[in-house]
Amino acid sequence: MRCYLHTLLVGVFLVVISSLLVFKPSSPRRDPGHSQGAPPLSSSYRGPGERLRTQSGGDERMHVSVVACGPRLEETLVMLKSAVLFSVRRLHFHIFAEDDLHLSFRRALDSWPVEVRQCFIFTVYPITFPSDHALEWKKLFKPCASQRLFLPLILKAVDSVLYVDTDVLFLRPVDDLWALLSRFDAGQLAAMAPEHEEPRIGWYNRFARHPYYGVTGVNSGVMLMNMTRIRDKRFKNDMTPVPLRWGEMLMPLLQKYKLNITWGDQDLLNIIFHHNPETLNVFPCQWNYRPDHCIYGSNCGPAEREGVFILHGNRGVFHDDKQPAFRAVYNAIQKYPFGEDMATSLLQPLEVVLQSTTHTYCGRAGPLLTKRLQRSVHTHRRRP
Repeated sequence: MRCYLHTLLVGVFLVVISSLLVFKPSSPRRDPGHSQGAPPLSSSYRGPGERLRTQSGGDERMHVSVVACGPRLEETLVMLKSAVLFSVRRLHFHIFAEDDLHLSFRRALDSWPVEVRQCFIFTVYPITFPSDHALEWKKLFKPCASQRLFLPLILKAVDSVLYVDTDVLFLRPVDDLWALLSRFDAGQLAAMAPEHEEPRIGWYNRFARHPYYGVTGVNSGVMLMNMTRIRDKRFKNDMTPVPLRWGEMLMPLLQKYKLNITWGDQDLLNIIFHHNPETLNVFPCQWNYRPDHCIYGSNCGPAEREGVFILHGNRGVFHDDKQPAFRAVYNAIQKYPFGEDMATSLLQPLEVVLQSTTHTYCGRAGPLLTKRLQRSVHTHRRRP
């Protein structure tokens, strides 16, 4: 993998330089105002949320967070695997999980090949909610899903993070979505995809009993966050004329709307960004492609043109027979052996299986599921 080779080459380079410095008879004296050496390639980490920055003050890793409760271990590992397969820069996975899953995560990730482990580090955290209302938050919608609301308050030393649900697969490098952070304008602090592209089949605009963002709402299964900005921002709301900080706002918001929300924390995020629309960047649906984009006919135009970038198998479609095309992609990544040629061991077997799903709604969109994946695979093969 590129990140492994990059690390190896840098190590060789440093050994050569060190040898030259040791055996060189004399060398010019350094000016005290100059750097005493190049900064390390990436940050180091010490436990939950404690970050050591590079000498230049930057953090070169991409931070990806996920919340896993109940029988979500294997699904989460497949998601993490998809992130590692194609990404160029190193990753830091922040895994929030129930206590009985911690050892399983550590054993599974530590068992991956050394060259793969060079591409990421991970930290496993306990599920953590405010003590006064912990049970209420934990049971909101899916078990533990509302943990994502508290990431800015828990990962205090992390500047930005990409949150994804466990039932997500990366078909394009994480780097490309991470790059969107640098394109936020001065007021934007998060990015998500629309809940629906077509208002006629939208849920929020037809059924919601609370405020929501834009025309059809947003889906929080893939959410890019500048958490420094979130922590610093004071948010407009419909509970008080005084803008509130993120941590001050969450519980009052739940108390006000808990009888009117259906999708838990996603609904709360929609309410927040309804009142603060200027703070949200909306990215295209191909970054959060769900069954709704194909079971009612193809209604994600960007995916038609460029392919699917992130596949979101909500409603359990990675594990049942409702959408065999989605399950085929999941199975292909799950079964792919690290180190083998991805064209012959991942892409080609997947294309064969997808041909047998064309009788289904989403099976007809099979070419969209492999269009960007083909490019990711071929780009990976060309890397040194």
